[in-house]
Amino acid sequence: MFPAIAACLILVSLGILHIYWAAGGAAGKDAAIPTKDGRPLFSPAPIGTAVVGLILFAMAALVAAKIGWLAAPALQRPVHVGIWLLAILFLLRAIGDFRYVGFFKRVRDSRFAKLDTVAYSPLCLLLAALLAISASSR
Repeated sequence: MFPAIAACLILVSLGILHIYWAAGGAAGKDAAIPTKDGRPLFSPAPIGTAVVGLILFAMAALVAAKIGWLAAPALQRPVHVGIWLLAILFLLRAIGDFRYVGFFKRVRDSRFAKLDTVAYSPLCLLLAALLAISASSR
């Protein structure tokens, strides 16, 4: 149960961070977007950032349903499959796009790239492992 609790807490924390950014918070935001030649590759709108936050909360709810924190007995199989899909998603994010994000990125000199190497991609790999363990357990 510990892996699921840890994954749930991480996902909620990330959701809160995205809602904070969507509401106008700036701390850490400049290091959260990949850049090329010092310019952000995209500029997320507040509504898009809020949607990402809500998706992260939904992911946490899925994990919470798996461990019984949310009652969803009729959805046991979809929850199980959903957690496996999340594990795969976070593993793919950790691997990356082979250019700007992930362990195998080519662009490595930006602030984002350095943080991605030491924090973001390892966190995605950790989430993938925690979710896979959670999906594998009863």
